[in-house]
Amino acid sequence: MKIGLAGYQRSGKSTLFEWLTGVPADPAVAHVGQSAMAAVPDERVRPLCEIYKPKKVTLAALELVDTPGLSRAHEGNAARLGLIREAGCLVLVVAGFGGSDPLLDLASFREDLWLADLEIVAGRVDRLRDSVKKPRPNREQEQLELTALERVLAAIESGAPRAAADMSDDELKATRSFRLLSEKPTLVVVNCADDDDDLQRFAPSAAKHGPRMLGVRVGLELELARMSESDRADFESEMGLTGRRRDDVLRTVLDASGQMLYFTAGEKEVRTWMLRQGGTALEAADNIHSDLARGFIRAETMRCADLIRLGSEREIKAAGLVRQEPKDYVIRDGDILNIKFSV
Repeated sequence: MKIGLAGYQRSGKSTLFEWLTGVPADPAVAHVGQSAMAAVPDERVRPLCEIYKPKKVTLAALELVDTPGLSRAHEGNAARLGLIREAGCLVLVVAGFGGSDPLLDLASFREDLWLADLEIVAGRVDRLRDSVKKPRPNREQEQLELTALERVLAAIESGAPRAAADMSDDELKATRSFRLLSEKPTLVVVNCADDDDDLQRFAPSAAKHGPRMLGVRVGLELELARMSESDRADFESEMGLTGRRRDDVLRTVLDASGQMLYFTAGEKEVRTWMLRQGGTALEAADNIHSDLARGFIRAETMRCADLIRLGSEREIKAAGLVRQEPKDYVIRDGDILNIKFSV
């Protein structure tokens, strides 16, 4: 899953990138963007390892893409945002210090998404309008695409672009290749001052203005991350700090992107896998290996919480908590899967 980090210049976006990935921002590629992987932690992995004592542990990871800083004059922002059209989720970093107004930045960012989508959809509509005037073998198909895109364009021009969930099948088909930015789920990270002690005050704003807003003292958290665990604990105790943990923020990003985690577990490996919320057992099998999906018979399934509570597969089977699920079973976060398949 690719996560696009965006923000106006001097918002602290690249600092957040370094904190979450552990990779320092590289000024040499600031104009084209930088990407790095961030493993998604899960507190259930350790007790699973105690049960299975695996030779290997593998965590699912998010690919974070740090884009060039956006201009408040909107100039060139469409090209900068174009770098993250393939992202499954956008993380907007806004300044919450020095008298900055995060909600104004959010409104401005929505305008940038609107302008970027307007440019790409309007261009395709213009080309289609010219094309359907000529006798062509695929003219009927192009007319259907044009009709769908004109509805999408009208919504964008009105300043109220629709989310994918509100689009018709024809509209979704017509816009799929564009990967419209305004369709993407968005998490807003408010970069707070080091001495800000009210990180929860943005929750009501999130409920009113749409995307979830998370207050984080990004600069301070990066400095704390560079300390040893004991030094950090002493510093936080002395200063009376209760900050955001990197693990918690990454899990929030995962949730905002519409993804969840399921597990495969055994003596060889304990592994977390990422899957869209609402994904099926067949999709999960394909995620592990295409052969499992091709020969899918059933998914032997148990809940991670049940296994940790009872302490072994033997006990969980004795309790009748292992289920045999079909291909259309909807995976839940924390499911442990053993895919049965035929070669």
